[in-house]
Amino acid sequence: MSPPVRLSLLDRSRTRAGEPDATALRHTAERAQRAERLGYHRFWVAEHHAVPGIASGSPPVLIAAIAARTERIRVGSGGVMLPNHQPIVVAEQFAMLDALFPGRIDLGVGRSLGFTPPVRRALRRDADAPDTFADDLDELRAYLDGRAPVTARPRLDRPLPVFVLATGRGLAVAGDAGLPVVLGGPILTSDTLDAALDDYRARARAAGAEPYVVVAVDVLVADSASAARELALPEAWALAAARTTGRFPALEPVDPDRPLSARQAAIVEDAVGRTIHGDEASVAAELDELLARTGADELLASTSTFDLDALRSSDARLAALVSRSSASGPVATRR
Repeated sequence: MSPPVRLSLLDRSRTRAGEPDATALRHTAERAQRAERLGYHRFWVAEHHAVPGIASGSPPVLIAAIAARTERIRVGSGGVMLPNHQPIVVAEQFAMLDALFPGRIDLGVGRSLGFTPPVRRALRRDADAPDTFADDLDELRAYLDGRAPVTARPRLDRPLPVFVLATGRGLAVAGDAGLPVVLGGPILTSDTLDAALDDYRARARAAGAEPYVVVAVDVLVADSASAARELALPEAWALAAARTTGRFPALEPVDPDRPLSARQAAIVEDAVGRTIHGDEASVAAELDELLARTGADELLASTSTFDLDALRSSDARLAALVSRSSASGPVATRR
């Protein structure tokens, strides 16, 4: 892989069949400690509400627990969903985190609503409500920067890094705000990606900022393509279940005889196909292609699988792979 990029991890606190939800949170904290030892740049956690397969519903609480158990790695949210919160509350939470763990906190924000209509109702969100994300983001930054009519406490004594998790129009919002952007999912294979990234970079520079692109993708490194594919299957099966039953389940062990409908089988193959998986050589080649196509500055591996030992091995092998590519020089901006 070349040129070098920063390498980070996103952990969604995936639950596993047969284990209580609390165990998933402990696994997340332990993974963050290992990520620090392996040299990862950031460790981010997610916000999902009332999802059976995910235990993380409150990023600030989990960030505090992780930051207290680590020493150097940056810790943040991937991300806080602004439609679910008042901007001043988010500003206060992350200002407090930064005061407790100076210079180590990131705030990633997104615009997703709840997973299902009952969850949206529980969050007091109407699916037909107007999109106020850009205004909410500006208000949030005003509290963080000290420009708002009231002062969020504790007052920050340094800029707090803010990232925008973007799909579609979110890229333009990030660019106009002059903020780093995080891209993942289908947009990475879209025919409009190049134009969208060019537009984002132009908007960011017009706002007086240096564009910064983070790509989020599932990456699994194993001894062979078949072994890595097997690791990708539990997450793909969960996605197929979510799209056909409306319920996103806990991760389950690989069952080669698992019955799938034709639609579920197609979803599984699509999900596995969007996962970068294989041995070191094949993963390096795929990452090179992705990073060259996007001009990304940072890779955010958002991987999960049922087998914890295999996940630990994959994290270590990915870190070693990227570290070898970076040995010849410092982290570089591609564009």
